[in-house]
Amino acid sequence: MHPNAQLIERFYVAFQQKDYATMQACYHPQARFSDPAFPKLKDQEPGLMWQMLLTRSKDLTISFGNVKTNNRQGSCDWEATYTFGNTGRKVHNVIHAEFVFKEGLIARHDDTFNFHKWASQALGLTGKLLGWTRFLEQKVQTQANDSLQKFIQQTKTT
Repeated sequence: MHPNAQLIERFYVAFQQKDYATMQACYHPQARFSDPAFPKLKDQEPGLMWQMLLTRSKDLTISFGNVKTNNRQGSCDWEATYTFGNTGRKVHNVIHAEFVFKEGLIARHDDTFNFHKWASQALGLTGKLLGWTRFLEQKVQTQANDSLQKFIQQTKTT
C-alpha cells in the first residue's frame, strides 16, 4: 500500500475511534482545510476542529473507502452519521475528500458535500427552504467558526 494511502487509512481509523490526537498528527504544521461549514482553516485549526467535533459528539459513526493516492495527492469517500447538536436532528452526510501531501503528512484537505442536503437534515424546515442559499451557508460558517475559535481559546487556557 502506498504510504499516503496508509496515512489516509490511519486518519480515518483514528476518526472512527474518536482519536483526535492521531488525526492531528496526520496534518502538516501548515495544513489547510476546507469544507462547506469550515471553509478556511489553517495551521493547527484543522486538527482542533476535529478535536472539538469529536469531544462534543455523542453518537458519531464514520465509514470510509475508495482511497486513492499517489506521491502528491489523494482522495477518498467517507460518510458520517450523527446527531446535530444544535437541533438534535439526525444527519447522514456523504463526503468526498481531496488531499495534497507534503513531507509525509496532509498539507491540504478539502471535503465537499451537498450543503442543501446536509442543511435539510441538520436544520429541518429552515434547511429545506434556505439550504440552497449563500445566506444560510454563510450563517452556518460564521457559527461554526465562532464555535471553533471559542473552543481554541478554552483549549489554550486548560
